[in-house]
Amino acid sequence: MAMWIQAQQLQGEALHQMQALYGQHFPIEVRHYLAQWIESQLWDSVELDNPAEEAKAKRLLDNLVAELQRKAQLQGGEDGFLLKIKLGHYASQLKSTYDRCPLELVRCIKHILHSEQRLVQEATNASSGNGNQAMDSLSQRHQQINQAFEELRLATQETENELRKLQHSQEYFIIQYQENLRIQAQLSSLSSLPPAERTQRETTLQSKRATVEAWLTREATTLQKYRLDLSEQHQKTLGLLRKQQTLILDEELIQWKRRQQLAGNGGPHEGGLDVLQSWCEKLADLIWQNRQQIRRCEHLTQQLPLPGPMEELLSKLNSDITDVISALVTSTFIIEKQPPQVLKTQTKFAATVRLLVGGKLNVHMNPPQVKAVIVSEQQAKALLKNESTHSESSGEILNNNCVMEYHQATGTLSAHFRNMSLKRIKRSDRRGAESVTEEKFTVLFESQFSVGGNELVFHVKTLSLPVVVIVHGSQDNNATATVLWDNAFAEPGRVPFVVPDKVLWPQLCEALDMKYKAEMHSGRGLSEDNLVFLAQKAFTNSSNNPEDYRTMTISWAQFNRESLPGRNFTFWQWFDGVVELMKKHLKPHWNDGAILGFVNKQQAQDMLMSKPNGTFLLRFSDSEIGGITIAWVAENPNKSGERLVWNLLPYTTKDFSIRSLADRISDLNHLLFLYPDRPKDEVFAKYYTPPLCMYQFTTPNPEPSAGTPTFMEQTASPSVSHPNNFSVYPSMNDTMLDADGDFDLEDTMDVARHVEELLRRPMANQWSSQQS
Repeated sequence: MAMWIQAQQLQGEALHQMQALYGQHFPIEVRHYLAQWIESQLWDSVELDNPAEEAKAKRLLDNLVAELQRKAQLQGGEDGFLLKIKLGHYASQLKSTYDRCPLELVRCIKHILHSEQRLVQEATNASSGNGNQAMDSLSQRHQQINQAFEELRLATQETENELRKLQHSQEYFIIQYQENLRIQAQLSSLSSLPPAERTQRETTLQSKRATVEAWLTREATTLQKYRLDLSEQHQKTLGLLRKQQTLILDEELIQWKRRQQLAGNGGPHEGGLDVLQSWCEKLADLIWQNRQQIRRCEHLTQQLPLPGPMEELLSKLNSDITDVISALVTSTFIIEKQPPQVLKTQTKFAATVRLLVGGKLNVHMNPPQVKAVIVSEQQAKALLKNESTHSESSGEILNNNCVMEYHQATGTLSAHFRNMSLKRIKRSDRRGAESVTEEKFTVLFESQFSVGGNELVFHVKTLSLPVVVIVHGSQDNNATATVLWDNAFAEPGRVPFVVPDKVLWPQLCEALDMKYKAEMHSGRGLSEDNLVFLAQKAFTNSSNNPEDYRTMTISWAQFNRESLPGRNFTFWQWFDGVVELMKKHLKPHWNDGAILGFVNKQQAQDMLMSKPNGTFLLRFSDSEIGGITIAWVAENPNKSGERLVWNLLPYTTKDFSIRSLADRISDLNHLLFLYPDRPKDEVFAKYYTPPLCMYQFTTPNPEPSAGTPTFMEQTASPSVSHPNNFSVYPSMNDTMLDADGDFDLEDTMDVARHVEELLRRPMANQWSSQQS
């Protein structure tokens, strides 16, 4: 309801655009009287490309019709009589229209709601007065485009008026020309008359002929000038059309495609295509009108040839404007929903292709078929150079043909590939150290259709973003690295799929931060300290000054081809391991600020040594992919009065699949404060798992002697509320530490894991084994 209230406050062009969303496909009265109900439904939960969702869409349709009928029945009195009839009619109309295609109703309402939200947001930003510079720039650019359309509309209307005047003038000229021919025929027939009468008639006819010929001579010059003036006007309009088309296709559409590519790295959603489509449709309409005017001029010239360059001028104009509309049609055949950029063979995937000017040019009257094939990087280069006239492929895609569908509610013409699957792939010879996960392919979508009653035939093609094909899940992280690098650093208009081998470190930081925030679904990205930590890891550098890294470059090899010093994994593999761990198990803790993460062992020690015993922090493991460790400060059990920083061996996804981080921290009684000074229960209590049976971790029964740590995971002793209690208490000594001072939980005994395994056994077997 709140959105509809705001939508009703729109003014000017925004109000006009909002009103244009409604019609017979969905009356505005339905939106008005069911506003609260419509806005409360979960329209976005319906997957439009999934036929299995049709039942859910059908329920929404039935509920909408029932709600309309209920609303109609509530209308009473004289004033409500007409409204009652009207709402009842709309209920029947919607039922009839969408009963066999309920997903189209959902598509229609989603389009309306998203468009209203966009219009309201734009109006709010425009009126707030404190909108950011980017939004002001966007608004100004859109205003310029709309003003240019108004200029083009007026110019096109003016040439239409001038063309009609020219046509009328030419028609009158032809009438007078025919009159001159009639006079000449009369003069020729005078020979049969008597001399006196012949002389009198001849004088009269010759005078009349002289007058008509003089007028024809003057009028021919005038017509020629009209034609030249009109061709100049068309030439000027053509220049404006080219300028507007360049602005829309080479700037606005390219920017949308760039946003779409960055969205593959986790950037903001590229946004809808409604505004772009409306612009492209206006362009198509204006170009087509001007083209028809030029053709009518050609017809007039052929009908009445006059000396001069008009025929060549009009032929050139016709050729030029045909090129313009060809560029518009071929450029607006785009991929609305990209196929996955990491594509696993034998796995179902989807994509959506859209022709932005399809509805305006009536392409939907004979819906074309679209075909999808997968091609290599080299084949893509040949296609763009027009070196390949037929579509070669580098593999076989199942279910790769789809007929474009016209959605009247939204005015869109699109093809929804819902069940494609890559059956096989043909790889090319790799270059040097290139691995299979660095080889790029692309999905080529192509179609053919005609406009203007087969007057123009178009063969259109569009390439997807680069695709890396894998056959096993273990290749996913390296394939993702290739995709991330390409999405982040590809230049518009590049040769497929060239990317720089080196980039500035801040550029990579931006890409990593975008990816990290997207995976965490959080505004908390990578801080400057985090990025310094990553720079130290990438460059094997110890500087803590971020300025030292701003001019440094990092190569693709450093990013994901060469292993980090002393490790068997690359920089990206380490970072991706962190991302996977966090998004699967630790996302809430990151968003709460509980995990510092990007801290090395020495930094952790420096931070903790000034804090009270029991203070701990969470940092990512340097030595293990996708590992996180707990570091805490406590007394040295072997040397009274000495304090040390201890590090547990890293937890991984496998560990958190058994027991959560919060529960593990709860189990460890020696962990008291999360760095710098927050009580651990204050931070983690909301994530503790309620106990399913009575068990707890306690310290050992014997009182520890002075200096003996009571805080180590290895010295925790489980107690289960059962007659046959058991206790495990391994002694702690130097053999429990690895060379770096980490606890080796595998070589000693991880009591927490032991208890977890015990609790997973059937209860009867558990206690019988204890008794035996």
